[in-house]
Amino acid sequence: MNGSLPNATLTPPNETVIRPDDATWILTSAFIIFTMQSGFGLLEAGMVSKKNETNIMVKNAVDVIYGGLSYWLFGFAFSFGVDEGSNPFCGIGYFMTDADESEMGEVFAKYFFQLSFATTATTIVSGAMAERVNLKAYTLFSFVNTLAFCFPAHWIWGKNGWLKTMGVVDVAGCGPVHLVGGVSGLVATLVLKPRTGRYDKKGNPNKLTMASPTNVLLGTFMLWWGWLGFNCGSTFGITGGKWKLASRSAVVTLNGSIGGGIFGMVYSYIAYKDKLLIDQFATGILGGLVSITAICAVARPWESFIIGFVGGLIACMGCTMLTKLRIDDPVGCVPTHFFSSVWGLIAVGLFAEKDTLENLSEDYGVFKGGSWKKLGVQLLATVVVSVWSATVTFIVLIIIDRLIPLRMPLVMELEGADKWEHGIEAESFMESNAVMVTQGVLNYEMETESENHEVADSTGQQIPRLKNCESRNNTTAFKKKLLRIKSSHSRRRHTLSYDLKSIKNRSHSVDIERDLCNETIVHQVAIVSNGINNTNPSINSPCRELSFGEPHISLGELNSSKVEEYKCHGAKEAQT
Repeated sequence: MNGSLPNATLTPPNETVIRPDDATWILTSAFIIFTMQSGFGLLEAGMVSKKNETNIMVKNAVDVIYGGLSYWLFGFAFSFGVDEGSNPFCGIGYFMTDADESEMGEVFAKYFFQLSFATTATTIVSGAMAERVNLKAYTLFSFVNTLAFCFPAHWIWGKNGWLKTMGVVDVAGCGPVHLVGGVSGLVATLVLKPRTGRYDKKGNPNKLTMASPTNVLLGTFMLWWGWLGFNCGSTFGITGGKWKLASRSAVVTLNGSIGGGIFGMVYSYIAYKDKLLIDQFATGILGGLVSITAICAVARPWESFIIGFVGGLIACMGCTMLTKLRIDDPVGCVPTHFFSSVWGLIAVGLFAEKDTLENLSEDYGVFKGGSWKKLGVQLLATVVVSVWSATVTFIVLIIIDRLIPLRMPLVMELEGADKWEHGIEAESFMESNAVMVTQGVLNYEMETESENHEVADSTGQQIPRLKNCESRNNTTAFKKKLLRIKSSHSRRRHTLSYDLKSIKNRSHSVDIERDLCNETIVHQVAIVSNGINNTNPSINSPCRELSFGEPHISLGELNSSKVEEYKCHGAKEAQT
């Protein structure tokens, strides 16, 4: 009655005693989380161009297949292994995860739930690499990048994780999932550099057309649904007082998304001249969801609205900032997951309450009169996880690039991965897109030329730089392809114009023939009418109306039905 929060305990996965009711809740939540892969796929495919839609969906499937394989082989072991040798840095045990009958239910429920988290962290990165990453290289990346998730997961959730023992609170993966994914996405987009044609030679962004704004919203709805399983399932059960925490997580999660969505709408109307842009709207909602993830089970509804509103602000304005910095993030994964997750972890240090966190923290948040320790450990976790993710991702990408070129060839990038990777013919270039791509090629050539200038060594001797022959060949091939496309379009327009002119000429000829035919019919009817009148002058035939002396019906009013009517009437009069 006094509004106090229930004194329930949130224990990390490898300390939880799972009962049958808890296992049902965990597995159901994991099933819901798994649908987030579809949401990410639709969101990303809707944001990019049509020539890469299928490739985006394939990469999301690759995340599950190869990310799931690596998590089964070693990811779960490093995250939650409890064998001898486990330490504050990583777990040991459960390599190639399996269990005997006595612990099968508990181990597999934990494994499957955490697997859905691990694959989500990698899927976040795919959006930042969209439209320019080689599929084979990305497949290898999705397998190895599990390392970026499993160690922070142990630090924050593991039985003896060093950040957990310091009092860090992250209920549903704001750090190990979203911060890891967002930082990895930032590193990936910096390594890959912007898409060809994304910016003009002055650095201004070219306007790109989304493949399907409808799919962007549909993907947002699916992520919204998946987030409820993500946050509510992180109570890791419903027995005891956990069902109360799960129900509060649902309300808090929804309120956070409401706050973020409201800011997304307001920001779009103000910044884009009274227009609600779909990408800004979706970014605001997702930014609110990310920012509430760390504190979802231990926050008040009104607090979650504020946290979500600020999260939406950070995500939307972050997208604008990255565009000005010429950091090409096609789907906005960096501001949504990186920037908003930083705020989400900090929010725990501001809004924490001692009575809800007695087994996770012994201190209130700063806004509740507590010391700065809570905020300090949350900031420490943010910095450490960010540095770890950036380092691991950068090393992994550099190694992969030595084995398999990380960026797809220029021709493949401009014609579309759907055609080159999957044999799917994309729609022809529209003229506006052709102009944008041509500008991108020119920018690319200018950059290549500047890199090929001679430079001086330490002795002052001029040393020519090596030219990128492969890139030049790709550029030449694309220019030839673009000329063929333009020539084909020109021939089409000429043919259509000729056909249209022929149709107009035919139509004019038909009109002339119709008028001549009408005149002939009228003349013949007049002859018949005069013959009838001469035979029987007393007949007041309607055919007199057709005499050329006093025409009552113009040629334009005459039609075949009237002619037949007069002919029939005249014939009847002649018979009488």
